[in-house]
Amino acid sequence: MASLTVKTVTVIGATGTMGANVAGIFASFGNAKVFCVGRDIRKVEKTIPRIVKSVRADSIRKNLQPADWSMLDDCIRQSDLVFESVAEDMEVKRTIAGIVSENLAEDAISCTGSSGLSIDEISECYSDEQRKRYCGVHMFNPPYSMTLCELIPSSYADPSVMDRLSDYLAEKLLRTVVMVKDSPAFLANRIGFQFINEAMQYAERFKDSGGIDYIDAILGPFSGRAMAPLATADFVGLDIHKAIVDNLYSKTSDYEHETFRLPEFASSLISAGRLGRKNGEGLYKTFTYDNGLKRQAVYDLSLGTYVDKRKYVFPFALEMNAFIHEGDYAKAFGVLVENRSREAEICLSFLLEYIVYSLYCAQEVAYTPDACDAVMSAGFNWCPPLALYKALGQVCDVGRLVRERIPEICMNVDVDALLRNVPESKYDYRPYFKAGK
Repeated sequence: MASLTVKTVTVIGATGTMGANVAGIFASFGNAKVFCVGRDIRKVEKTIPRIVKSVRADSIRKNLQPADWSMLDDCIRQSDLVFESVAEDMEVKRTIAGIVSENLAEDAISCTGSSGLSIDEISECYSDEQRKRYCGVHMFNPPYSMTLCELIPSSYADPSVMDRLSDYLAEKLLRTVVMVKDSPAFLANRIGFQFINEAMQYAERFKDSGGIDYIDAILGPFSGRAMAPLATADFVGLDIHKAIVDNLYSKTSDYEHETFRLPEFASSLISAGRLGRKNGEGLYKTFTYDNGLKRQAVYDLSLGTYVDKRKYVFPFALEMNAFIHEGDYAKAFGVLVENRSREAEICLSFLLEYIVYSLYCAQEVAYTPDACDAVMSAGFNWCPPLALYKALGQVCDVGRLVRERIPEICMNVDVDALLRNVPESKYDYRPYFKAGK
């Protein structure tokens, strides 16, 4: 099978965060000429340095060609691959797809960077022949360090074209490619945002105990993730978070359905334009003073204003951190299982739920069970669920623990069947568990 050659790429929406970063990946790893298309060419020109910085390679500047909408048709005609990275809105994406369809070269591939909209629905804007070369290519932010790439063929896609594209993404762009089905939010975001949104619901539930930073402290680095879940929502952007969970809430109906309901406080913050790190305030806010000092603040759900971020001291976390620091992970997980404080029970229930839901989603959305490991490691930098299963399995029977600690899940899903033949993880769990300061 001939390898895929991609010499020229058009990225539509190159001034957005993901569009800019993806343009950098094609220009650097792919050494492709990249037409960076935006509405205002002056804004695109100002984005070029950001693209160069995103991949830490000034040499790619020559590969980046700024363009505006008036030049779009010609850019598409010259391209071997067209990557659409516009707003996560079906009508907007269908409009762009119509323009691409009118100008696409005969053998060119067209794809969307959608984080979870229907690939089949967008593909309907293309001719029968063009649909064979259309798919979703969902990269993660920032793609330079988060290598996951979910490849989502439309139901009309030519398997041989998808295989060649998969090889190109893996071998040339150095992506961790996972092929998944055309399902709402695909695989990584369905697992990850279930966890994040339920953490947001818990923040509301325990607002009198601290709320946002209280839950983040319970689910800190010692629980197997590089960034706490609500800090992750702030990093992604609360508006993006809302788009993902709203889509999942309306388009899925599995046993975790209610955990995709966005809490009212998050909607209020979004309405007030407090979208997270990208505009300086969201769930968290950093105050910078004239003397250069900075103060970290968190949104207090009870007061409706920002207060100093608190440093929580949980005995179970102190013990876990001490054992992780010594490299005795079994004892650390033993503490988590045996400690019956409210905070330890919340932490453990989240981790158990994460294992079960990951396996459930892999069964529904992926082609192999271990796909959930690849997407959560390379897309979120979280301890992969199968690796976490092995970690906890050192000190307990995970199935029994699920039945004891989160029995409500067992009423809606066959946990025993999911856990009966859990494959061995390819990942070492230890690097994901970090001792706190």
